[in-house]
Amino acid sequence: MYFLPLTLPTPAENVALDEALLDACEAGEIAGNVLRVWESPEVYVVLGRSTDPKAEVNLAACQREGVPVFRRPSGGCTVVAGPGCLMYAVVLDFQTHPQLRAIDAAHRFVLNRFVEALAPLVQGVAIAGISDLAVPSFPANEAESSPGEGFKKISGNALRLKRNHLLYHGTLLYDFPLELFGRLLAMPARQPNYRYDRSHAEFVTNLPLKRDELETSLVKIWGAHKQLTNWPQERLAQLVAEKYTSHPSP
Repeated sequence: MYFLPLTLPTPAENVALDEALLDACEAGEIAGNVLRVWESPEVYVVLGRSTDPKAEVNLAACQREGVPVFRRPSGGCTVVAGPGCLMYAVVLDFQTHPQLRAIDAAHRFVLNRFVEALAPLVQGVAIAGISDLAVPSFPANEAESSPGEGFKKISGNALRLKRNHLLYHGTLLYDFPLELFGRLLAMPARQPNYRYDRSHAEFVTNLPLKRDELETSLVKIWGAHKQLTNWPQERLAQLVAEKYTSHPSP
């Protein structure tokens, strides 16, 4: 698997590069699977493919604080990210992993990899909801046997399927200012079953890890030991120009 540890200058470029990598793999321009990790130096908001921004985002607060709002090609709910939130993307081909054409199987496959990667570092990491990772908010020996209201979210994830490849990407909170969730997002209409109407501040938490620990664990679990030097710069520029402009203000 190729490894691309690349953070670009702007949030628009960073969000768009995941889609550009998927398209490049689909077009045969990259022969192999890819793991990318990055971390934006700026705070930004990203909508799911069909998310209504007025329902899930405090657009007035985003405008006031200069936080851009983008829409990604994958599904799922809205996320806030920036410094202290490690972003990742994996592009996987169906020739090597034919089972990933089924959405449920794709979620299980990728998230189980992340549980395996984090288990030696953090106790109690578990798959929660459809595509989250969560940790118990109290000692592991007191935790529930499956994710419930005693678990807090540390990762949200989404996927996009094309004819021959899958893009799976998401977040890993480790040193993020968690108050931004409540300030920039509305309470979501769709909630995972383990949220129990908790506020953003009550529902999310940071992993007790450093960025280099997270990155090293991801590289190891995915076997991403080949550097990707020829990434799709022209595709990226086209996507940014055509699709990745910040969402209009309220």
